[in-house]
Amino acid sequence: MKVDVALVPAAGRGTRMRPATNAIPKALLTVVDRPSIQWVVEEAARAGVTEVVVVVDPDRGAIIERHFEESRFLPGLSGVKVRAVVQEEAKGLGHAVLAGREAIGLRPFFVMLADDLIHPRQDLLSPLARAAGPKKSVVYVRRLPDQMLGAKGVVAPSSALSGSVMEIGGAVEKPGVARAPSDYAIHGRYLFMPEVFDHLAGVAPGYGGEIQLTDAVDSLARAGRCRAYVADVELLDVGNPLGYLRANTVLGLADPAYGEPYRSVIPDLLVE
Repeated sequence: MKVDVALVPAAGRGTRMRPATNAIPKALLTVVDRPSIQWVVEEAARAGVTEVVVVVDPDRGAIIERHFEESRFLPGLSGVKVRAVVQEEAKGLGHAVLAGREAIGLRPFFVMLADDLIHPRQDLLSPLARAAGPKKSVVYVRRLPDQMLGAKGVVAPSSALSGSVMEIGGAVEKPGVARAPSDYAIHGRYLFMPEVFDHLAGVAPGYGGEIQLTDAVDSLARAGRCRAYVADVELLDVGNPLGYLRANTVLGLADPAYGEPYRSVIPDLLVE
């Protein structure tokens, strides 16, 4: 399946990253040598995406769009159009995705969480497209230990794992170990058919009083319209200070320009 558009929810206020995000959108905080959202757009470009729809808040979203206006100077992004749509109110991740309905139209599309960065050698979007089969939506899942099942959406498998793909029959947002239907947790990469917008439009506020994307995944799965792609690829969470520091280290060490010099100074820093 060819997927040429991705949606990136980036309207969060970045409360966990304050004061760094008092005036700067969280998505523009630098990781190594570029804004975190640029890492996500570069990942989309590697999968053949030519248009990225960024969902922004009403106040500071234009700053994100402006960063990409000069994309011809950003390596690898000259063929990618980045456009912003506004989420007028913060009503949850599902509501943010629904805000992109008009821009996406009737196309299949990736959803990529701006807080979650991936190592460039472990891309997931192309495997998601291969797993879609006869035009089904696909979520990326990774097995988690019991103590982490209250932090993610968790899927209910309806078939045995075949290779790296399984059918799912439902999903629950942040269930905790007692309510979790499995230990397969959803992480921040999705491939949706446009029918997801109809499912989102029918979702009532759920966990935390918000419109949850996981509840739309549950609705799709119960209709037999969703699969899970299973892998053990870590996404680097830059939405909190410790995760942000770790992402800078992991991606900095892997950088062809900075990796070796950075590696050489770490032992001295640890001794200090």
